[in-house]
Amino acid sequence: MTTQAESYEFQVETRQLLQLMINSIYSDKDLFLRELISNASDALDKLRLERFNDDTLDVDTSDLHIRIDLDAAARTLTISDNGIGMSRAEVVDLIGKIANSGTAEFMRQLKEAQREEADTEELIGRFGVGFYSSFMVAERVTMITRRAGQAEATRWESAGEATYTLEPVDSAPQGTTITLHLKPADPEDRLFDYTDPRKVREIVTRYSDFITWPIRMAAIPVPGDDDEADEAAEPAEETVNSRKALWTRPAGEVTDEEYAELYKRISHDWNDPLETIRLNIEGTLQYQALLFLPERAGANLFSPDAKHGVQLYVNRVFVMDDAEELLPAYLRFVKGVVDSQDLALNVSREILQQDRQIESMRKRLTKRVLQAVKGLAANEPEKYTKFWGEFGRVVKEGLLQDFANRDAILEICSFESTNDPEKRTSLRDYVERMPEDQDKIYYLTGDSRQALENSPYMEAFRAKELEVLLLTDPIDEVWVDGMPEFDGKQFQSVAKGDIDLHEDDTAEEKEKQKEQYSALLTWMGEVLTKEVKEVRLSSRLTTSPACVVSDQNDATPTLVNLYRAMGQPIPQERRILELNPAHTLVEGLRSAHEARPEDPKLAETVELVHGMALLAEGTQPDDPARFVQLLATQLGETLGR
Repeated sequence: MTTQAESYEFQVETRQLLQLMINSIYSDKDLFLRELISNASDALDKLRLERFNDDTLDVDTSDLHIRIDLDAAARTLTISDNGIGMSRAEVVDLIGKIANSGTAEFMRQLKEAQREEADTEELIGRFGVGFYSSFMVAERVTMITRRAGQAEATRWESAGEATYTLEPVDSAPQGTTITLHLKPADPEDRLFDYTDPRKVREIVTRYSDFITWPIRMAAIPVPGDDDEADEAAEPAEETVNSRKALWTRPAGEVTDEEYAELYKRISHDWNDPLETIRLNIEGTLQYQALLFLPERAGANLFSPDAKHGVQLYVNRVFVMDDAEELLPAYLRFVKGVVDSQDLALNVSREILQQDRQIESMRKRLTKRVLQAVKGLAANEPEKYTKFWGEFGRVVKEGLLQDFANRDAILEICSFESTNDPEKRTSLRDYVERMPEDQDKIYYLTGDSRQALENSPYMEAFRAKELEVLLLTDPIDEVWVDGMPEFDGKQFQSVAKGDIDLHEDDTAEEKEKQKEQYSALLTWMGEVLTKEVKEVRLSSRLTTSPACVVSDQNDATPTLVNLYRAMGQPIPQERRILELNPAHTLVEGLRSAHEARPEDPKLAETVELVHGMALLAEGTQPDDPARFVQLLATQLGETLGR
């Protein structure tokens, strides 16, 4: 029986919307196939569920699958499934939805957004029109569909312009068959030849490799094989997707080799992962995650232009490579897959919407990664040491970015210290080793362990065998300055503030010493008034004559230089010169000042003492040439005596 097709005309707004969608929404035209496969997979899921709920439904569910057929001569791509299918009413409601309720409101909001120069991508994302992405690559689309359990099928066809047609079909297989009459290939416009089986397989592997259902295509013939075979014979059929979504399988059924294979595939790393992390969340928000800690840092770890993030899937359908919204920047080295069952995405599935679901996932994933690293530190110290050597600098960025997890990050950090030259220490272990009367965590920042160990700031701490953390990463200068405490213990720089370690000295002895040096300190402060805010006696020195320290709340010179390098100059505060009253140079300077207070050579000696203190900490004097001249003059006079 032949039935004439009925033609329907799109509304003016719909034509505009369709053209906008075809030309603007998707930046990658390959995505049309991902959308069609995703729809076919949903149809198969619905059939299985309906068959489970309705025993009377007379359908065959023994071989549910998706099939892709290519015809280079006719320039068609056909994708079919034997899923639930659609009735005529459902075709009108679902496929024709773009021509109905949402169009006018969409166009109104779109014009308003364009008038206000607002972002239209998110606006477009509120309208689900994935099926119509077919028109990016096709001049005409034909769909034949028959709902499971019904006899009559429906044929829908449109060129994506002014009209579409509907007509009943007497005989058609259960499910949906969509035929795309392809546009001519135009590689310059990234419109590829989608009748090329290798190109189609590439798209399937990239976007739909983990779909539950088999995706079948004709096997690509190997040149020279079966030369005597009948050329007219039907080509062999093969499944082109792996269907190995490891994160959906019980952990006990997945081997380390399978994890390593997946990691290498998504990370492009030759090494096996250092650690595998699984997460399965059920409830209001459902998703699975399979994350990997790499063994080595990538070359672009600190590149500002490099893309980072885990792969995002929705119901096993690949959506994007670098979902940066799902993990904070300080965990950008983490590789893996996150597969959501109900994540809100925009129409093209290319841009994540910033909503509560994403924020909830981000918190869970971040917490799980930090727990995994903590587990390595506690149970697999060799793995942890390797991890921290590669990624410790990046993780410490979280101390400045993620205040909610700051305590958890501090727990997994480890630092060099004076306790053991070969082994790093955690803050927890440092606190446990602290003497009962010590109430602060002592640290010193600098360029290298050797420089810090030889620093004059360390002298009294070394003499009293007090442990000091040696912080040598540039970021340490930034985070430790704003860190209030750990486990109730405040952080204290041994190069800042007024530190009193002379517990053995009585108050009377200290006061007597201050009186002895009072005149010298006042006079030196006047000589160095442009360079320092104060000259005082030190309790942190044992062998050096002097050192320069910062006030407790002032920025260190290294931090000032760091901010300047980032284009954020901050003023350099005048610092404090501390003198070691037990050093012969300081004692001699006091005696000389008492005997010859007007001697100009003494003022030059004060400049030299200040310059030597700067050099000892790794800082240059303000006028290096003058410093060298003064030093050479005094050395010459000494030798000439």
